[in-house]
Amino acid sequence: METLKIDQLTVADVAVLQQIGRQTFCETFSAVNTGENMNSYLNESFSPGKLKAELSNESSLFYVALAGTEVLGYLKLNLGQAQTEIRDNQALEIERIYVLQAYHGKKVGQLLYNKAIQVAEQINAAYVWLGVWEHNHRAISFYKKNGFVEFDRHIFRLGTDEQIDLMMKKNLVN
Repeated sequence: METLKIDQLTVADVAVLQQIGRQTFCETFSAVNTGENMNSYLNESFSPGKLKAELSNESSLFYVALAGTEVLGYLKLNLGQAQTEIRDNQALEIERIYVLQAYHGKKVGQLLYNKAIQVAEQINAAYVWLGVWEHNHRAISFYKKNGFVEFDRHIFRLGTDEQIDLMMKKNLVN
């Protein structure tokens, strides 16, 4: 595989974000959720208006992993009040790391994760946190391998289905 690079997305990249977001979410979760719940979530979370608003928010950062011009995955980070739950100015939330299924195991997720840690260090975050579906064993293993520990649980709503997310964090200061 050719050299990978990370680029930050801007408001002009709504279509790119919508495409990679919808595709990776479908690849990851469509086999274990109803079509109705998937469509509801995709239509709400990946609408051009919602994505444009998120890309316009200075406290939310989006990055894509590229091989040439091909988008292989993406990362969404939230600072301060943009965080989905904790809203701690001393923390960084990794809201999403998604990689195309064809590139699982090829270090794309690790590259995106490394970018998240780089941003956390630049803003002097005390810790990084995230929520991950309790049945997404591949992702849980990835985060544990990178030093995250479970500290709580919360509800993630996918359409009408209430699912349990494990909340995990990694301290960056001793």
